[in-house]
Amino acid sequence: MSKYRIYVDEVGNSDINSANNPNHRFLSLTGIICSLDYIAEVIHPQVEELKVKYFGMHPDEPIILHRKELVNKKPPFSVLRDLKIESSFNRELLDYLKEWEYTVVTVVIDKLMHNDTYKTWKFDPYHYCLTVLLERYAFFLESIGEKGDVMAESRGGKEDMRLKRSFSRLYNEGTSYIEPSRFIECFTSKQLKVKLKSNNIAGLQIADLVAHPSRREILLENALITDDRKIFGDEIVKILADKYYQGGGKIFGKKLLP
Repeated sequence: MSKYRIYVDEVGNSDINSANNPNHRFLSLTGIICSLDYIAEVIHPQVEELKVKYFGMHPDEPIILHRKELVNKKPPFSVLRDLKIESSFNRELLDYLKEWEYTVVTVVIDKLMHNDTYKTWKFDPYHYCLTVLLERYAFFLESIGEKGDVMAESRGGKEDMRLKRSFSRLYNEGTSYIEPSRFIECFTSKQLKVKLKSNNIAGLQIADLVAHPSRREILLENALITDDRKIFGDEIVKILADKYYQGGGKIFGKKLLP
């Protein structure tokens, strides 16, 4: 039996009061589901090789792949300002993202629509997204007869406590679709793991790379944004078509709320 883990990346914020601001209207959670053995034996070594090849990384000072810094070519990624090097790096990264074995689930909430739909009672946007994300993760684990846990990137004291409280609530109380006993059966830990970016965790770095393109795809598909730019994220989206969680001929890896 192989243990699995879902690595969770957040884009946006859960502040319901910011829903009217176009820049803060949407919150998304993206989960990368992968076998821990596969992470250790394949993905982590190849991620490190890629960093060494292009950025000269030293083990004592690990470089963390971060989408925003890569896009802006900020140190330690300034070498990507050379178009030939950038093209080569992008090609290798895309090849890896296509070859690696992982499953993606992205949940996006339109906080403005959420506000308009629920006038008196409002589900906390973050907890709502996490609920749907973990339901799908549990369904995935049940479908393959395996168990797993959950890891998210640390965002600081209060934010980390919010993540842990939300997870504990789901684990102990279940959801409308999943009884607590099913979460207990699927999950190997009753606590959410929260790790710093500096810990150099390959799964969290992959989640960071695909989260924004996946969210953008869902918003474009639902005509919630207009953006006709041709960007590198479009190439990632093409790969994600085969990575989204599917079952019974349906795609369960993309969900727009409410």
